[in-house]
Amino acid sequence: MKTLCAWCSAIVVTLAMPLIFGPTLVRGQNEGQPSKPAEASAANAENGKRLYTKYGCYECHGREGQGGVQTGPRLGPDPIPFKGFASYIRKPTREMPPYTAKVMSDQELADIYAFLQSRTQPPVVKPSPF
Repeated sequence: MKTLCAWCSAIVVTLAMPLIFGPTLVRGQNEGQPSKPAEASAANAENGKRLYTKYGCYECHGREGQGGVQTGPRLGPDPIPFKGFASYIRKPTREMPPYTAKVMSDQELADIYAFLQSRTQPPVVKPSPF
């Protein structure tokens, strides 16, 4: 069985996002979705960073939420809308374990989301002139 190259895998994952997360998560903010939900407005990004490490999110999604081709998808910066994020954390459809409310409180989830929102965009890499 042939395996896909890293670039091809990334394209497959990107194209599969609407199928995995559903159409409500790929809508733009111009459809009336707030960029920060009420649940996340009182969230603490510093605590979210601590919780992100405590719950082992970094093991698959990287220390900054950048993700990886062979591990987990990118989570930040600019994570998916909070409602979809929370829904997927509670009931994932792939290899990720579920983090139910018994494991991770709603406030902890909002704090992790705030941490992911606080990540800065990586620098733009300019192509080599050679």
